Amino acid sequence: MAHWSRRMPSSLLTEVSNARRIAGIGPALKEKLARLGLRTDDDLVLHFPLRYEDETYITPLAEAQPGVAAQFEVEVISTEIAFRPRRQLISRVRDVAESSSELMLRFLNFYPSQQKMLAQGARLRVYGEVRRGFFGDEIVHPRCTPVRDGIPLPASLTPVYPTTAGLGQGILRRHIEAALARTELIDTLPRALVVQQELLEFSIAVDLLHHPPPALSVDAIQRVTRLAWQRVRFDELVAQQISMRRAYAARRTCGAPLISSDGRLTNALLKQLPFTLTAAQQRVWREIAADLAQPHPMQRLLQGDVGSGKTIVAALAMLQTVEAGYQSALMAPTEILAEQHYRKLAAWMEPLGQRIAWLSGSQKKRERTTLTAALANREIMMAVGTHALLEDDVSFSRFGLAIVDEQHRFGVHQRLALKRKGEAPHQLTMSATPIPRTLAMTFYADLDVSVIDALPPGRTPVTTRLAAETRRAEVIARVRDNCLAGRQAYWVCPLIEESETLQLKTAEETYAQLLADLPGLRIGLVHGRLKPAEKAAVMASFVRNEVQVLVATTVIEVGVDVPNASVMVIENAERFGLAQLHQLRGRVGRGAAESACVLLYGGALSETARQRLKIIYENSDGFEIARQDLALRGPGEFIGARQSGVPLLRYANLDDTELVERARDAAELLLRDHPELAERHLQRWLGGREDLLKA
Repeated sequence: MAHWSRRMPSSLLTEVSNARRIAGIGPALKEKLARLGLRTDDDLVLHFPLRYEDETYITPLAEAQPGVAAQFEVEVISTEIAFRPRRQLISRVRDVAESSSELMLRFLNFYPSQQKMLAQGARLRVYGEVRRGFFGDEIVHPRCTPVRDGIPLPASLTPVYPTTAGLGQGILRRHIEAALARTELIDTLPRALVVQQELLEFSIAVDLLHHPPPALSVDAIQRVTRLAWQRVRFDELVAQQISMRRAYAARRTCGAPLISSDGRLTNALLKQLPFTLTAAQQRVWREIAADLAQPHPMQRLLQGDVGSGKTIVAALAMLQTVEAGYQSALMAPTEILAEQHYRKLAAWMEPLGQRIAWLSGSQKKRERTTLTAALANREIMMAVGTHALLEDDVSFSRFGLAIVDEQHRFGVHQRLALKRKGEAPHQLTMSATPIPRTLAMTFYADLDVSVIDALPPGRTPVTTRLAAETRRAEVIARVRDNCLAGRQAYWVCPLIEESETLQLKTAEETYAQLLADLPGLRIGLVHGRLKPAEKAAVMASFVRNEVQVLVATTVIEVGVDVPNASVMVIENAERFGLAQLHQLRGRVGRGAAESACVLLYGGALSETARQRLKIIYENSDGFEIARQDLALRGPGEFIGARQSGVPLLRYANLDDTELVERARDAAELLLRDHPELAERHLQRWLGGREDLLKA
């Protein structure tokens, strides 16, 4: 793979960097363009329209249709600043061709230049949607253009670009046109590939999107530009694949600890376990063990559905690291989850003579100082904790393996901070949120992926039930019967304190109500604002069955393992995301008892909420839920765009698996046979944003 890291000649790099900066703009405009990610001519060229507006003809005012955008040619009768009740600019205009038809133009925010343009007698072309107002037909915030003699109507549709506050369409169009004039739209894909993939030439696709053909309707333009959009999406995916694959290849040029072992500790752990690894667990463990023994850093994503058994695989990786004389750390996003990991790992490791350091933000200074000193001098080889592992006082003598659980909950800099505790350590990231295939091929293309695709034997299928708030009494009765039969229940609420806007049940309110509704049952309350010691005490009581009903917020979303709990009630389920609902549902069904998850919903459901509940009701497969979640929310929200450190795709649709696969193959071809074209393609599409691909 070494050929993937070949760089383009320095002369070509100079040509690329010199040709790209936007010319002739001041600091204020530069800042506004930067807000849109527009820093170079290539960025402007690739800033494509959201839609098109038809300004090719004038509509008579008498034929205006309410709610339909159109262009009118008018003369200003009068303009005034009025207070109705707030300050606004109101202009009365009449149709130039048919003076009996009048219209009001209303501006809630305006500049002196607009007031001047709307002087009595001025002739304007105005574009906007007519609506019925209190004072007659009106357009609020129309687009106005003074009519000058000899200026013809546009011959084609007008592109409307994504913009930001203070940056008008006119200014944006002018700079896009200037960038198009300055930029030579050389194709960065080999001609043979363009022909083979049946793609439009790049220059034709770009011109078609910025300059739609004349005399076509908006519907016709959508049909005509379909092939142009396909080329744009393909090119964007190819650039993203090149970037991710180069990051993957670059890591393989780095040195890393050789963590090979004789299996003494790992075999001892496997023998003492009260269960046997599933075939899927054995497979992913072999993949991880082989990676650890390589001379370059492992960068592997371990994904598996809720309850699939990722923790034991992580434990084996940590033990192999100890066998090779190196230290390891497992970081989790919440104290409850981190402590669950610590207790489970300690129960496995201590019989083997291995201590584990537990580090959290709530620890007393003396205890923390003792543990950090033991890690620094290698008296302790393994650590488990929260963000507390990232503090400056935590250091390792020989750090070989960083494990990050629920990695999407950490920012890119936090994940990097853990890796920087050592010299190029191996990294294993774990996720119980299954990654749809198209995301794995794009945003995670720089990682090796292991999937635990089977649940351990003995896991009981969870029945999902939908119940309106009006059936609350029935749900409470079910919880009572469940607990009287010796089992336990979770009752999950989305908020801690009352919110007048959302009007959701709160954990504290629900706790008080259930105390009244379930006399004789022991009920506990846990939420994020409890002190860690209080939280731990309540959770320990629940684990020991001293608490029969646990009222909680989503702090129990991951990591909580109580096999005796067989009912999960989720209040206001329509307010939760699909991933959260699936994670919460996974807290039950861990024992032999028949288990159920009841989704309580209230009021009129939005269409999106209705879709979410339908998906979770009909599906128990986390990968299918994730696929449909991706279709509902898009990749940005799904992976946590602000946390990911990965450049998001602007145009490509990840539902198109075939296009993603074709782009992946094309990226391999460019990197292997056309490295200079690959570099040009990357510069055009990502520019300076490739440095986001770090963690």
